[in-house]
Amino acid sequence: MDHLSWGLYPRPTGQSYLDLSSRFNPLPISKTTLLPRGLGRSYGDSCLNSNGLLAGTKELNHFISFNQQTGLLTCEAGTSFCEILRFIVPKKWFLPVTPGTKFITVGGAIANDVHGKNHHTSGNFSRHVTQFELLRSNGERFICSRSQNSDLFHSTVGGLGLTGLITWAQFQCKPIDSAWIDQEQIQFHSIGEFIDLSRRSEEEFEYCVSWVDCQNPKGNIRGILIRGQHSPAIESSNNLICHSDSRLKNIPTFMPEILLNKYSMRLFNEVYFRKNLSPKKSAKIHYEPFFYPLDSVQNWNRIYGKRGFLQYQFVIPFSSDNGEALKKIFAKIAKSQMGSFLAVLKIFGSLPSEGLLSFPRKGVTLALDFPNYGAQLLKLLEDCDQIVKSVGGSVYPAKDARMSSESFKVFYPQLKKFEEFVDPKFCSDFWRRVR
Repeated sequence: MDHLSWGLYPRPTGQSYLDLSSRFNPLPISKTTLLPRGLGRSYGDSCLNSNGLLAGTKELNHFISFNQQTGLLTCEAGTSFCEILRFIVPKKWFLPVTPGTKFITVGGAIANDVHGKNHHTSGNFSRHVTQFELLRSNGERFICSRSQNSDLFHSTVGGLGLTGLITWAQFQCKPIDSAWIDQEQIQFHSIGEFIDLSRRSEEEFEYCVSWVDCQNPKGNIRGILIRGQHSPAIESSNNLICHSDSRLKNIPTFMPEILLNKYSMRLFNEVYFRKNLSPKKSAKIHYEPFFYPLDSVQNWNRIYGKRGFLQYQFVIPFSSDNGEALKKIFAKIAKSQMGSFLAVLKIFGSLPSEGLLSFPRKGVTLALDFPNYGAQLLKLLEDCDQIVKSVGGSVYPAKDARMSSESFKVFYPQLKKFEEFVDPKFCSDFWRRVR
């Protein structure tokens, strides 16, 4: 098994893998470099270690303690969000922050400092982490928090697994009354309308995110804003029941790459936009399709074929000019005809990130998936980097597979300080590329 990234690009060489069996054991002795590996949902090369060893954490998935009165959960770093939800939702608790998949580990959530649809109210996942244990390659163990070994805490949060192995972590869950979400979907037809609608929505709704059409032949920027909040308790036998994974569909093999073209993507975007014919639609839905729509399809990354795909996510701060920067990027994508099925647009709030390499900052963020078109796609994304750089924005390392070292150093000005805390035995293909 090659242990590829979720984007299936790039391909590692000479990579080996070993499952860690206990958090109490020392790290494996290796003549090569180490890199922790969770469930492999990172899109780029931050989870790859060519000619090195991946230290798998999937067996470090035990719950250590849970206070049902306060919602404080302690678990091993390989515990998945899926396992946590099964455990805490029936007890009327929920994850404080979650990305668009539940198939990630707690250690991965900290190392990538993940964000979700509620950044404007709750910030990054790390804001809810109270402490964790970090195991270094020399055998030293550190309890890291904001008051204890705080430098290691802030470098490990968002540190892409380069500072050592997180063995266990403690974080604060949030109370809920049911497993259901009151959802509204609203169409918008311009960037200005999106920003106005998002700002008004964030005053009333905990969760906000938008799908945006990058394939509209008329060049207009249109999309659907999806907003929601946890429903109050309802009288139902499945009020707090999680959906069963047995219902998951599966993509059994790689799809022919010829199916992915400007016409099929344009058709998909047109159908998706028009499925919500009314300007506004309301529904009560289970939390799984609200937070994790793609998790209902196993191996959905195979849709992009054997060459894989690249995800590109950036954030640019708010200013009078940055609406134009966003329009320039949309225009470049439309002109390239290499656009994305899945384009997610949302606003980051003002709650500051705590990690030295954490990605979110106040502004507007766009995430896109591109079939791997090779050199022409790499050129497009480099051009987009230059626009992002010109307005003081940043690109997300956890989803990156191609940004230059020069761009990375501009996007992350605290890089020099971070390097002081990198474990000398830990490395990744991403780190070799950008350091």
